[in-house]
Amino acid sequence: MDYRQLGCSGLRVSSLTLGTMTFGGQGNFAKVGSTDVAAARRQIGMCVDAGINLIDTADVYSRGDAEEIVGEVLAGRRDELLLSTKVRMRMGDGPNMVGLSRHHVIEGCEASLRRLRTDHIDLYQVHEWDGSVPLEETLAALDQLVRDGKVRYIGVSNYAAWQLMKALGVSQRDGLARFVSQQIYYSLQERSAEYELIPLGVDQGLGTLVWSPLAGGLLSGKYRRGQAAPEGSRRFAGWSEPPVYNEDKLYDTIDALVEIGAAHGVSAAQVALAWLLTRPTISSVIIGARTDEQLADNLKGAELQLSADELAALEKVSRPDLLYPYWHQWTTSADRLSPADLTLIGPYIEE
Repeated sequence: MDYRQLGCSGLRVSSLTLGTMTFGGQGNFAKVGSTDVAAARRQIGMCVDAGINLIDTADVYSRGDAEEIVGEVLAGRRDELLLSTKVRMRMGDGPNMVGLSRHHVIEGCEASLRRLRTDHIDLYQVHEWDGSVPLEETLAALDQLVRDGKVRYIGVSNYAAWQLMKALGVSQRDGLARFVSQQIYYSLQERSAEYELIPLGVDQGLGTLVWSPLAGGLLSGKYRRGQAAPEGSRRFAGWSEPPVYNEDKLYDTIDALVEIGAAHGVSAAQVALAWLLTRPTISSVIIGARTDEQLADNLKGAELQLSADELAALEKVSRPDLLYPYWHQWTTSADRLSPADLTLIGPYIEE
């Protein structure tokens, strides 16, 4: 396991992170998993043994149960690991129990601290954009939590690039704590993050945490062209994230993953994870699993080294189309592009 800087911050995080959306299994999250305390204790132990130092959760996962389970498992060993959690989603029926108001951000943090049985959160992330609350209010609340010592670093999740850039501008203007990371969906199944979010990360020095790196299991190798979703899988249970817009491209990508995995004697999942770990700005890839066997397999993804030819094959089969204005920049300005621009356009220039 290697350790990477979280953006421009001084925090070093393991290249793989344990995600806990499977913990608890309450409500709609039962479609993802139902890991109980005993199983969580085993899985966290496996991750610690493998060198993982970051556990990622959220208040909304099983309506607080995931945080409760993490808190119980880490009782007495909190200092061994970094904890990240999130705030924004609805946590009750009241009108103020959702969103990124000062009220909900601070109340949400206090509730997460209680459930996690800790006095601080290492990385506190806003889980989603809230266009109904001024950024100044949200950022001032987060800044206060940092000043109070309840939060060490702050990050975002699921922001559009303009929203994140605006937030960074407000923080700089007002002298507030700055987001150090973004947690995004990014995988070989859907590389839309490369249009704006990855270049923004390069330009602004943000670390990237990747959620659902196997596309909800689609890239595990269990889903094959012309076959129904495997029984017991998320798709079989009705979990619809992420959406699939181009099935042919998806299955072509899966075929490439399976072929490369076979050449190494490893799973398609390990190949998909290893590819992500080569991408710009990636600080850590979040893995989670229903079973110990799945987790053990995913942990090995940090050890796999892909050749230049294998990376090129995966690049070609999954490459996103150049939307406007990127195709225009490619054809007219290829000689004057920045490192951030080249994260998307570079492969087109190289051919």
